[in-house]
Amino acid sequence: MTGQLLVATPTLKDPNFDRTVVLLVAHETGGALGVVLNRATEVPVAEVLGTWGELAGDPAVLFEGGPVQPESAICLARTKPEVKKRLSGFHPVSGALGTLDLSADPERMRESVAGIRVFAGYSGWSAGQLEDEIASGSWFVFDALPGDPFVERPDDLWAMVLRRQGDILAAVAHFPPDVSLN
Repeated sequence: MTGQLLVATPTLKDPNFDRTVVLLVAHETGGALGVVLNRATEVPVAEVLGTWGELAGDPAVLFEGGPVQPESAICLARTKPEVKKRLSGFHPVSGALGTLDLSADPERMRESVAGIRVFAGYSGWSAGQLEDEIASGSWFVFDALPGDPFVERPDDLWAMVLRRQGDILAAVAHFPPDVSLN
């Protein structure tokens, strides 16, 4: 499922994942790893990572990637269409999207990278855990669009992904956060 989106169903009430959209950057027999795409912080990337902030798209802030190791950083990047060679420090996830080693020189990446997004922490699942959560109805699994990790209004991503599915799933986008208040 590497490269796919996990969209929290309204029944998932874990505060770490309520109404989140997670991009899976790795899914193997030993488990899965992803980053939450729709939890922007107010901390500018430039404040923490200097000139990397110049490559960050709007909003150019750190994102909460998940509850695991919040002191670590994972960088998603999208290569420019004209880039055909393999970039050192870039690990493909899906198409032009991949993770980028932040120890690289941002100036060296400027010509090859169309944009980055930096996540503090990540979301992780042990072997079989994610599959069990999907089977129990905690997550919808959808194909990601190339722009999903870089939307300018990340707070709208959960509803946006659901609406584009059509039919009954589009109606889920309007599900109230607290049904008891309806």
